[in-house]
Amino acid sequence: MDIKRIVTFLAIILIVFTSIGLSSPELVKNIKLGLDLKGGFEILYVAEPIEAGKPVNKDSLTQTALSLERRADSLGVTEPEVTTEGTDRIRVKFPGVSNEEEVRKVIKEPAELTFRGPDGTKEMLGSDFVEGAATVQFDQTNRAMIAIEVKDKEKFRKVTEKLLGQPLAIYLDEDLLSAPTIQQVLTDGKATITGNFTFDEAKKLADTINLGALPLKLTEKYSQSVGATLGLMSLHQTVKAGLIGSVLVLLFMLIFYRIPGLVASISIITYAWLLLVVFELIQATLTLPGIAAFILGVGMAVDANIITAERIKEEIRSGKSILSSLKAGSKHSFRTIMDANITNIICGAVLFYIGNGAIRGFALTNMLSIALSVVTNIFFARLLLVLLIRANVFKKPSYFGVKESEIRAL
Repeated sequence: MDIKRIVTFLAIILIVFTSIGLSSPELVKNIKLGLDLKGGFEILYVAEPIEAGKPVNKDSLTQTALSLERRADSLGVTEPEVTTEGTDRIRVKFPGVSNEEEVRKVIKEPAELTFRGPDGTKEMLGSDFVEGAATVQFDQTNRAMIAIEVKDKEKFRKVTEKLLGQPLAIYLDEDLLSAPTIQQVLTDGKATITGNFTFDEAKKLADTINLGALPLKLTEKYSQSVGATLGLMSLHQTVKAGLIGSVLVLLFMLIFYRIPGLVASISIITYAWLLLVVFELIQATLTLPGIAAFILGVGMAVDANIITAERIKEEIRSGKSILSSLKAGSKHSFRTIMDANITNIICGAVLFYIGNGAIRGFALTNMLSIALSVVTNIFFARLLLVLLIRANVFKKPSYFGVKESEIRAL
């Protein structure tokens, strides 16, 4: 018996399961649930220009999506999810929302960029500015500033004359972006906005002014509402089914594959924990399709362990030693497992590229599951098996699910 390898094996297991035990409650608590599990509603909007002839480009669509997200935040909606799809669509998800009609009414109003005087009067609108003319420049001290240009020079002259020495505040909806002071009457329709801007702040303000000339109106194309009770019931039933299925799978592995089954159980539990860690790191939202992808990943992980265990059993039946059987079985099973996983990743990538919404969530979870499965259920599981076999504790073929009568003489 090799005590060092036994101690190393036990130390690895202790570290892994201690980490799982300490971090899992917090990981589960911090999981963001989608509206199909938490309740709420989602709307798919088609964006159109308010002014005829104006384009709906990627920048204007993104700006409108950001405006929707800010509005949802201001209404107290927790963790709204706003994504653009294609060239003219925006999908908005509001988990945990009860005042659906109020949110629906406010959220679809076009984003409005306004320039207001000290008394709150709207002196100019975003559509008064030349599209794409706002640029970031630098003064003599290398400080960032924004150069702008208006369409109507006379209107701009009157505004600057009226508010000379006063601030002309820039608002996006009701959010104050900047409040530059007018220092002189401007007659050529051009001006610069100065202040203590970083380059990123100046670039963001310039982009907002440029896109202020491209407000979009939103038409509701599709909506879906899920009650909080139904979402909670779905979550409880899904978790219950997942736990029962996982326990049955682990028992199956232990009964049929003995030591490889024990190692497989450890690696599968580690895999599930690591997937939760990754979800936490990327702030992923868990939905029913995501859970389906997670379960599919568990199935792929179990499949990888079964293929390896069966190949090891075949090598033992051929009369090889336990260690030689592990090496040969692992080598022969690796290509089969990787072929299946690579094919699955390719399918997931295609789904992520052409899909949207829940399909993308399924595809992303599936690809993450496969990547973690390769790490835990091939390399980590093999490490644990090598430690146990080289420790010379489990020498009998029966520990690997093989009867003595099944072994053929070399």
